[in-house]
Amino acid sequence: MSDPVNNTDSPEVPARDASTVILVRDSARGPEVFLQRRTGAMAFAAGMTVFPGGGVDPTDGVADIAWAGPDPAWWARRFATTEPVAKALVAAAVRETFEECGVLLAGPTADTVVADSTVYHEARGRLERRELSLAEFLAAEGLLLRADLLRPWANWITPKAEPRRYDTRFFVAVLPEGQLADGATTEAAQVSWRTAADALAAWRSGEHILLPPTWSQLDALLAYPDTAAVLAAEREIEPIMPHFHARIGRHPLSNFPGIERYFADLPDPAALSGATGPSAAGSATAP
Repeated sequence: MSDPVNNTDSPEVPARDASTVILVRDSARGPEVFLQRRTGAMAFAAGMTVFPGGGVDPTDGVADIAWAGPDPAWWARRFATTEPVAKALVAAAVRETFEECGVLLAGPTADTVVADSTVYHEARGRLERRELSLAEFLAAEGLLLRADLLRPWANWITPKAEPRRYDTRFFVAVLPEGQLADGATTEAAQVSWRTAADALAAWRSGEHILLPPTWSQLDALLAYPDTAAVLAAEREIEPIMPHFHARIGRHPLSNFPGIERYFADLPDPAALSGATGPSAAGSATAP
C-alpha cells in the first residue's frame, strides 16, 4: 500500500547527512546573511537561493581531526544523534563553508582564527575536488577546527517521496574579522549579503526563490537585533520533515512551521511544486 501522506509507491530513500551554515555579520540595518543562488546545472535545488552547505563526506568524521570548542558529545545531544555523526556534521559545516565561500572557521590556537583565508586558495580547490581531506588540510597548516564559532540552529529532512534526500543540520556562525565571503565556487551563480528582511522582501517580489527551510531560517532571524543575539539564542532543535501531497488542496507541502504564511507570500507556486511531481518540492530541504 502506498504512503497516504507522501502518495508514493517507491521505496523510501535513506536521507544523507548534510550540514548548512547560516553565515551572518553585523550591519547598520541589523544582521546580514550570506546567500548563494545555485547554478541551473545543479542536480539538487538548481536556481534556488540557499546558504552554503552540502553533504557529509566520508573523511569528515575521521578521528584525528584537530578540534577546539564543544566536543562531539555536546553536538550529539543538541542534534539528537551519535557522537561520530555529530563530529562529521561539524567538520562538514566547516569544510563546506570554506569550499563554497572561502570563509575558514579555524585558527592556529583555540582562541584565534585565521584573518586571511585567501592564503589557502590552493588547498580550498583541492578540498572541493576531494583531493584533500579537512583533517589533512588542518594538520598540514597547523590549524584547529573552531567548533565554538558555530551554533546549532535547525534540522530539516527531505520528504520521503524524494529520490534524493538529506537530513540537514543548520548551523549559524559569524563572519570572522578580516575574512571575506566570496562567490568563487562552481555551485553559485550569484552571491550577496542581505538582511533577512531584505531577502524575504526580494522573495515576495519574485526576485529569487526561497524554499521552506531557507525561508524559515530567514524568518527566524528577524527576531534578532545583532549577531551577538543570534549567537546567544537558545534554540530547541526539533527535526522537521515536510510531507508532499500530489494535487491535494492548494499546498504541495505540509507539516512545517509557518506553512500558511509561506504559501500566502509565495510569489510563484510552480517554482516550488513543479508541473507534475515532487522533485522541485523535495528540494525544500537542500543542504
